[in-house]
Amino acid sequence: MTSKPTVLVTGGAGYIGSHTVLALQDAGWPVCVIDNLVTGFRFAVPHDVPFYEGDIEDTALLARIFAEQRVGAVMHFAGSVVVPESVSDPLKYYHNNTARSRTLIAACVAASVPHFIFSSTAATYGTPSVAAVTEDTPQLPINPYGMSKLMTEIMLGDVSRAAPFNYGALRYFNVAGADPQGRAGQSTAGATHLIKVAVEAALGKREHVGVFGTDFDTPDGTGVRDYIHVSDLAAAHVLALEALIAQPTRSLTLNCGYGRGFSVLEVLDAVDRATNTKIDRRLEGRRAGDPGCLISDNSRILKTLTWVPRHADLDTMIGHALTWERKLTMLQPIAEKA
Repeated sequence: MTSKPTVLVTGGAGYIGSHTVLALQDAGWPVCVIDNLVTGFRFAVPHDVPFYEGDIEDTALLARIFAEQRVGAVMHFAGSVVVPESVSDPLKYYHNNTARSRTLIAACVAASVPHFIFSSTAATYGTPSVAAVTEDTPQLPINPYGMSKLMTEIMLGDVSRAAPFNYGALRYFNVAGADPQGRAGQSTAGATHLIKVAVEAALGKREHVGVFGTDFDTPDGTGVRDYIHVSDLAAAHVLALEALIAQPTRSLTLNCGYGRGFSVLEVLDAVDRATNTKIDRRLEGRRAGDPGCLISDNSRILKTLTWVPRHADLDTMIGHALTWERKLTMLQPIAEKA
């Protein structure tokens, strides 16, 4: 059997990247990480994983990593992810998410790295006119974050037709939870992920939770999202890479979600139940660039990969997030030094 190639994980000290590093290790893949530690944490990367502190714009560093680690595949998580910030500072997002991705893709082609998994997003769909979006739903982003990711998807498609290179574009819905073994979790200060924000509030780390928009066309007027456990998402990356290697002339575009949604108020109610507390909720206006409802049709990923979600339950996601948040209180001094 052919040995597994080394996988370079960009943004591997961040939330989803660090969980995917663990999933790759658990599955026996050699891994290395590049992260500039602007939003990531050095403690999130296992000590036995080669780590390079730097930026994916540094083409000399990329070339050195590819050579030193004999990289055969890249999983690309590095980027900026806050939708309202993308509206107020679009050039940051076109730089971090599009221009830097172009540099990384070019480095892969130059080094003959043939396989590439891209951290894309359901935000590329904008405000879809269907209840559950398929991969063929028109991509009409309503914010620069979604557009910056769509532009990278387009680049990957063009490159795959011009070079011996295939890719998987995984369009995430709302990622939540933490590693069930407590090895990793969402650690970013000031994070905007709802479940992260809610568990912080429940544990007294925030005074309240803002509910942005109460007049959407949804059952309770608040935004509805399809939440996916970060460890299930990480597992999907490993399976997608196996599929790319098995069929090197095929590329994949896959929605990553569970196919059902929860409103903001439903999530907050679930956190209240889990902690036996009552989160202070502040009802506020809609944020720029937020759609009312975004739910996946995940039939393609279920048919294409041998992906079986193991944590497809809101209470489980919240429980793991709470466990990590309590652990993070002890890790905080380390995080602040990192």
